[in-house]
Amino acid sequence: MSTRPTLVFVHGAFADSSGWSSTLADLDGRGFPVLAVPNQLRGLTADADQVRSVLATIEGPVVLVGHSYGGAVIGEAARGADNVRALVFVAAYALDEGESIATVLDPETYPGGLLGPDTTVVRPFGEQDGDLYITEDDFATVFAADVGAARSRLMYLTQRPLSLSAFGGTAAADPAWRSLPCWALVAEEDNAIPPAGQRWMAERAGATISSTTSSHAVMVSRPEAVTATVLAAAESVG
Repeated sequence: MSTRPTLVFVHGAFADSSGWSSTLADLDGRGFPVLAVPNQLRGLTADADQVRSVLATIEGPVVLVGHSYGGAVIGEAARGADNVRALVFVAAYALDEGESIATVLDPETYPGGLLGPDTTVVRPFGEQDGDLYITEDDFATVFAADVGAARSRLMYLTQRPLSLSAFGGTAAADPAWRSLPCWALVAEEDNAIPPAGQRWMAERAGATISSTTSSHAVMVSRPEAVTATVLAAAESVG
């Protein structure tokens, strides 16, 4: 008798685990073990180590799901985590060795991303680091253009910042997507990560790709598309 995989979700920057709520409820109702890991957003290596420490406590196979910066994290975290059987990138970064989320997509090749100095504010901490937030005026457009105004406002108010260290953190050698089956969901109206860039990274990773008409907050505005993508990965494991 096959064992259903545990479905582990890692959120990205400017968000928290509550963004996965609809998909978590759906999958839980279908009888899958699910877990949403709070991403620390402090640095790529440290964040991946923290997720990997959680994976080490899970018995049986795992499907690891990442949104946005969380995609970069799962590509690192799954390396050396022998129970991870598949990766799912949701409007996400999939980095190769030496790349960071700041450098992986050339804006001339992949235009349209609105996340940058004009739409963010840095709140310094320590001597050399800072926290990056999306500004009040730009949050809805950049992150949640197809989310209702009230929900988008709450997402802005509760956004978790990304440290500059995490923004510039580079991936190590042998990302996990080189050795694991991958799925990817492209958000076709994403103003944070250009959709063409998402697709290029997913193709490079050899992912099975689907798409949906959505903003960057696809897990909030199109949770059914996220659920379908995760289920496809889970079925390949089970």
